[in-house]
Amino acid sequence: GHVLVWHQQNPLWLTFGNFTRGQLIQILKDHIFTVVGHYRGKILEWDVVNEAFDDRGQLRNTIWSRGIGPEYIDMAFEWAHEADPGAKLFYNDYNTETVNAQSNGIYQYVQGMLARGVPIDGVGFQYHTAPAWAPSAEAVRQNFARFGALGLETNITELDVRLPHQPKSSSPITEAQYQQQADVYRHAMQACLESGSCKSFVVWGVSDLHSWVPSAFQEYDDTLLFDRSYQPKPAYTAILDVLTGSD
Repeated sequence: GHVLVWHQQNPLWLTFGNFTRGQLIQILKDHIFTVVGHYRGKILEWDVVNEAFDDRGQLRNTIWSRGIGPEYIDMAFEWAHEADPGAKLFYNDYNTETVNAQSNGIYQYVQGMLARGVPIDGVGFQYHTAPAWAPSAEAVRQNFARFGALGLETNITELDVRLPHQPKSSSPITEAQYQQQADVYRHAMQACLESGSCKSFVVWGVSDLHSWVPSAFQEYDDTLLFDRSYQPKPAYTAILDVLTGSD
């Protein structure tokens, strides 16, 4: 289930509502109980809070952090657990697959959540990347290991691997580029399987025909395991080989 609390794509009545702290708390509580309660027993994992920390590892300035304070994160997890005690609860964020300032901030916060007795089962790592800057499997394993040592799952939640694309160019993406993409997917799956704490692996879409990437990054495309005709790409085979032990 993605996602209960985010600072983007909120309704205008909320964004410009000028609510008091008490009103915002009640709005957030009602929202979580309504959504999680509706799907009680049907959703295995919830991304409870999404992208609450910036690239410095500091709490992001959002309607929730401004209006309620940093404790809104604890509140959200506690309410989600009350609404469905059987669902696993995750904090989710991007650019955090390796040890860096952002993942350090998240690590410190979730460590505090555990010390405070806040119900949290894991951290979700979005893993939106490209061959030019993709992390190594070893770097991901090292980061996952410290979260796993806290007793948390370290799931890959939104994986895609974008390739450079010029919409007006007649030059297609080369086979070498597709192989580079396949290597990134392969390393991600290897890191997940070898970490011991990674229990689910989610690719952020099925076919390149419906990827979110071109609308957000016009210079990139061809991000997923299946092409626009729903035919498997080398990345699909790479993941299959890791899962079957053929790699």
